[in-house]
Amino acid sequence: METIRLTTAQALVRFLVHQYSERDGQEQRLIPGVWGIFGHGNVAGVGQALLQAAVTQEADLPYYLARNEQGMVHASVAYAKMRDRLATFACTASTGPGSTNMITGAALATTNRLPVLLLPSDMFATRAADPVLQQLEDTRGGDVTVNDAFRAVSKYFDRVSRPEQLIPAALAAMRVLTDPVETGAVTLALPQDVQAEAHDWPVSFFRRRVWHVGRPVPEPAAVERAAALLRSARKPLIVAGGGAVYSGAETTLRAFAEATGIPVADTHAGKGAVPWDHPYAVGGIGSTGSYAANALAQDADVVLGIGTRYSDFTTASHTVFGNPDVTFVNLNVARLDAVKHSAEPLVADARLGIQALAGALDGWEVEPSYRARSRELIARTREIEEGCFTVGHGPLPAQTEILGALNDVLDDRAVVINAAGSMPGDLQQLWRARDPKAYHVEYAYSCMGYEVAAGVGAKMADPSREVVVLVGDGSYLMMAQEIVTMVSEGLKVIVVLVQNHGFASIGALSQSLGSQRFGTKYRYRNGDSGRLDGDVLPVDLAANASSLGADVLHAASVEEFRAAMEKAKAATRTTVVHVETDLYGPNPPGHGWWDVPVGEVSALESTRSAYETYAAHKQNQRHYL
Repeated sequence: METIRLTTAQALVRFLVHQYSERDGQEQRLIPGVWGIFGHGNVAGVGQALLQAAVTQEADLPYYLARNEQGMVHASVAYAKMRDRLATFACTASTGPGSTNMITGAALATTNRLPVLLLPSDMFATRAADPVLQQLEDTRGGDVTVNDAFRAVSKYFDRVSRPEQLIPAALAAMRVLTDPVETGAVTLALPQDVQAEAHDWPVSFFRRRVWHVGRPVPEPAAVERAAALLRSARKPLIVAGGGAVYSGAETTLRAFAEATGIPVADTHAGKGAVPWDHPYAVGGIGSTGSYAANALAQDADVVLGIGTRYSDFTTASHTVFGNPDVTFVNLNVARLDAVKHSAEPLVADARLGIQALAGALDGWEVEPSYRARSRELIARTREIEEGCFTVGHGPLPAQTEILGALNDVLDDRAVVINAAGSMPGDLQQLWRARDPKAYHVEYAYSCMGYEVAAGVGAKMADPSREVVVLVGDGSYLMMAQEIVTMVSEGLKVIVVLVQNHGFASIGALSQSLGSQRFGTKYRYRNGDSGRLDGDVLPVDLAANASSLGADVLHAASVEEFRAAMEKAKAATRTTVVHVETDLYGPNPPGHGWWDVPVGEVSALESTRSAYETYAAHKQNQRHYL
């Protein structure tokens, strides 16, 4: 057997270069590059291996420098989302805090079912120097390190304690990364001494490997059972989730809706699968869903879920599907999701599953009166949206007006990125996506700090698209430093920085739950009350963005915002458009509920009143059995 002598890190780099994914005959590099921040745990291991690969040109694996380890995971996840989970990055970090900084990103990736390869450095496998700098000493066992925290948030975890262990670990990692059912964060913990240790590797380990991402075919009997339920429906509704987008089922789904007349609601991950102005598109569903989608959901007798995991925001905490006899048909590549809500499961690729259902339902369609009902609800929804866009609020504009202007100035292929705060709720009702990649809202983990870093990954995934990071001041303050990365990599990204001097979403939620917006504003501590309710803090986020290397434009009104966006679109480098909005809204009208428990007893009248409202909503909550 032919062998080659390399360090473990050098072998890993050489292995990653030769991994490809393939679906429908289209091949691409599975791991096109490595993000990292070097420290003593990886600089002489993975760092040396990447340098050697670059200098000798023995392996084409570009290195990208991040400014925060969590940020580089977010960038990788955003890249994977844009590439339909067929490509992602590896992320290398040093021991201790460098590695644990990636845990939040790992949780985000796994929750969203998006692939990312994490390479946290670990303590000495030999324990020759023990304890080393940044080592956790655990009295329960000598083999416990901080990297064990990755186990709970990874779809696959392995610690490579000997060089030869890399072979099965690396192959298992690629298997999970390319499995639509199992994908998420994959973590290979690399002890710093093992990274530098040499081994005689079989040359065949480094051969070109193509990981075929299949399309599971639906079982004919399952198709017939699902079709029978749909044929019995008088008021069916489709809920399109991320699986409809990742499988490339958009055209098939639109044709299915047109042929059957079944209206299509969408989740955050599924928005854009059917264009917003399609005659059967009824908008977002659930806690922050549209008027049309939630009204149809209340009466739906059969719900066809396509590629959705049914989060509590999608089901409005199990209240949005109000028909006591509602049944579910779930088309999903993962059986975990296909059987939710006691559904008739159709375990298959979304595109192939829709095609099979279309064949089984050939000639069947909903009654004309139901089509007419959908049209009426859509028309009313459009009126609500326009009212939000043109509310004429002052002196500061409403956030909804900014979103309306943004809808107008961006083309259909522009990517809007968001994750947390009040904007996901506003966007789910108001964003008019016509392209499946135009709406990039991370809402499975709803992670503050995702947005700016994700802008880097999304732009790298498709440089031909305008990428617009839509971020509030709360998320910006969590993690804005990847603006430096945008600048250093020459990426043109527009960052729309909406400042309202507080946590607008949690503030409004707090008020509705009787907690009086406590602790949700950016204010000085008040010497009289002892609380953070003094004057507004003199924070200049625009100056901060400028100091990170971005060009900055200011807007004080909706008209100025439109003009600033046109300048930003014409720019050739990262540009931040700063606009202030009213912390208190107004926001779109609510058509759903979210279960956030309220104190059952309280000395505060506001909390007692909120509990009465909460208890009333709880009466509508149910299991779907």
